[in-house]
Amino acid sequence: MAKPKVLFLCTANSARSQMAEAFLRKYASDRFDAYSAGLEATDIHPYARKVMAEIGIDMAGQRAKGVSEFLGKMNPAYVIIVCEKVRQRCPTAFPATGATMIAWPIGDPAEAEGSEEDRLNKFRQARDQLDARIREWLGRGDERE
Repeated sequence: MAKPKVLFLCTANSARSQMAEAFLRKYASDRFDAYSAGLEATDIHPYARKVMAEIGIDMAGQRAKGVSEFLGKMNPAYVIIVCEKVRQRCPTAFPATGATMIAWPIGDPAEAEGSEEDRLNKFRQARDQLDARIREWLGRGDERE
């Protein structure tokens, strides 16, 4: 029996949705197939990779993908929107497939300004918010493996 597919959406698929995909793979790859995409996909932000590596999650093999890669080709069980901009512009094709739409708007760390440490802290903050949301969604409480 196929596992339910979860698609995380954000604007660029460069940080938040990528981190969420990595967390779901870590915590529940036995229960779900995790994917991510962006409305206007760019490269994965190096700070996203860096802050995930800080907690032992390697994002090697992940790449930025546009939502068109999935529209009409995948029927996700869940579409989780991690960006307010996407929530306002979300493709209507996924709701037509019967996907459960979930919104977790988290600030875009790529928009952070300041020193490198200030910007990294914004990525850490987004990472930790996503970690908590996914663990809560999965019913795992506060544990981090």
